[in-house]
Amino acid sequence: MIKQYGLIGKSIAHSFSPEYFRRKFKNEKIEDTFYSLFPFEHIDLFPSFIQENPNVYGLNVTSPFKQEIIKYIDVLDDTASEVGAVNVLKIDRAHQKTTVYGFNTDVVGFKQTLCQHAFQKHSFALILGTGGVSKAVAYVLSSLHINFTFVSRIKKNSILTYDDINSEIIHRNTLIINCTPLGMYPMIHTFPLLPYDEIGVKHLLIDMVYNPDETIFLSEGKRKGAITQNGFDMFCVQADMAWKIWNAY
Repeated sequence: MIKQYGLIGKSIAHSFSPEYFRRKFKNEKIEDTFYSLFPFEHIDLFPSFIQENPNVYGLNVTSPFKQEIIKYIDVLDDTASEVGAVNVLKIDRAHQKTTVYGFNTDVVGFKQTLCQHAFQKHSFALILGTGGVSKAVAYVLSSLHINFTFVSRIKKNSILTYDDINSEIIHRNTLIINCTPLGMYPMIHTFPLLPYDEIGVKHLLIDMVYNPDETIFLSEGKRKGAITQNGFDMFCVQADMAWKIWNAY
């Protein structure tokens, strides 16, 4: 029986997922199993997609659908429910009935990435962006008792805008996580508008973007002496966890 897996989202041609799973299937001699990109313009295409593709048994979910997909999920994992975002779907087609399960592996992926560094040094953090992955980041920071503030282009409640970010805020928030697509291929010349000259050796900059290896956000931080980390390790953790979820009985 052929089994199909894949990634749904917008503007996903840059994703490393197909190559990652192609190598995995080859190295582990997994046959009749494929991983593809499924670009969606609107999430309301999801129900018909699942119905018309009976060989699809698992999906990764990326921007901008990590929150919108929840309304189509039959069973939501506890962590995903608490976070309010989903990035892995398991499609159970047993007994001629389709059941969609939702999970969030961004939490474990980001926590493992953060724990590679001396995160205990950081008491305050800025989360750039307010999308699905930012919710997982906030969940992890909260569990580690790190205070955080969201930064967005639009002013709302306690959310800062980029115009609000001054030297005092940068000096206080020594952990900065980019959860926006700024800098991601092919938009490699874009970056969050921060006062980078105020960043120093006490800062840790983490970018969820992994293509390219080093975004302008990271290179500017490195130029000022900050420790930097891209999103590739997090991507690998998520991919491995997704495979385990899809193949769990």
